[in-house]
Amino acid sequence: MYYLSIDTMISAAHFLRGYDGNCSKIHGHNWKIRITVKTDRLNDIGIGLDFNEIKELSWQVFKLYDHLCINDVPPFDKINPTAENLARHFYEQIDKLLPAHVKMHKISLWETENFLVEYEV
Repeated sequence: MYYLSIDTMISAAHFLRGYDGNCSKIHGHNWKIRITVKTDRLNDIGIGLDFNEIKELSWQVFKLYDHLCINDVPPFDKINPTAENLARHFYEQIDKLLPAHVKMHKISLWETENFLVEYEV
């Protein structure tokens, strides 16, 4: 099995509903995101999936949230935009866009330099 990863970043604000603390107020993060996909097949020139294609596919999802208040964008207008919920949502949405021979392996989402959530199935 081959595992391919890219790192990217979005800047977005959010606030947590029902949270007793500062995170209940609107605040922003520079979210670092690592997308890791897996495949057991390589193409004719030895590539599982071009890194640029992983970036382009993932940006179809991330551009919906970049430089916005995540709470205003579905499904987070209804679902609390915790790092955990964001990681799962991003994982599921990117997985739908991948070619049939490639699957999501894991998504890693840094809310800050020191706070990380990882989601995999």
